[in-house]
Amino acid sequence: AVPCLAVPTTAGAGAEVTANAVLAVPEHRVKVSMRSPLMIPRVAVVDPVLTVGCPAGVTAASGLDALTQCLEPFVSARANPITDALAREGLRHAASGLRRAHADGSDLEARTDMAVCGLLGGMALANAKLGAVHGFAGVLGGITSAAHGALCAALLAPVVDANVRALRGRHPEHRALARYGEAAGVLTGNPNATVEDGISWIRETVAMLGIPTLRTFGLGEEHADEVIGKAARASSMRGNPVELSPDELGVVFASALCGAAR
Repeated sequence: AVPCLAVPTTAGAGAEVTANAVLAVPEHRVKVSMRSPLMIPRVAVVDPVLTVGCPAGVTAASGLDALTQCLEPFVSARANPITDALAREGLRHAASGLRRAHADGSDLEARTDMAVCGLLGGMALANAKLGAVHGFAGVLGGITSAAHGALCAALLAPVVDANVRALRGRHPEHRALARYGEAAGVLTGNPNATVEDGISWIRETVAMLGIPTLRTFGLGEEHADEVIGKAARASSMRGNPVELSPDELGVVFASALCGAAR
C-alpha cells in the first residue's frame, strides 16, 4: 500500500491517528463507517499554524467534536488508564483553547491547544470507543447535511444529562459519575465543580460558539422514531457508560431539537 501522511487543517476529528473513515450514502440516508488498520496514516503532522485560517463556524463545530471525543472515551465502558490520561489531557486543552480559538482565530496558543485536543481525542477514541453522542450523530449525519461536529455539539449536553440521570438512578456507584465530576472540574477550572456545573459549561460554550439546535438542520419530532431506533443500534452506543432506554433516547433527541435549558 502507498504510505499515507496525514496533515489535518482543522482541530477536531483526530482522523490522522485513527483507523476510521466514513462514507456518505445519500440515496439511502446513511453514513457508513469503515475501519481497518490499513487506514492508519504512517505519519501524522499536526501543525496548529495550518488551522489559523479556519473559519469561526468550522472552528466551533470541529472544536466541539474534539471536546466530545475526549469526554466520551473518558467515561466510556471501555476506558483504560492509558485512554484516561489521553482524554484528561485533551479536556484540559479544550478548556484552555476552545472559546479563545473561536473568538480569535489568529491566537496561535489557543489553536495549539485545540490541535493537541483533537490529536489526543483521536487516540483516545481509537482505543476506548465513544458513546451516545456519536451514536446519534452518525444517524443524523445520514438524514441531514449538517456538519458532524455541529451535530455532536447540539447533542453533547443532552447526552451527558441523560447519562448522569440514568447512572444515578441505576448505578449510583459507577465510575463514570466520578469521571463526569472530574471533567467538570477540568472544564470549568473549579476543582469543586459539580457535574451540573460541567453541563452548564458545555451549554454556555455551545451557545457562545453559535451552534444551532437540531431543528435548524431540518429535523423535527417526525424523525424521532427513525432516529431513536437507528441510534439504539449504532456501534458507538457500545461505549456509552450506561444503556439508555428508548424513552431516555427520546428525551435526548427532544432536548437537542429545541436546545432546552441552554
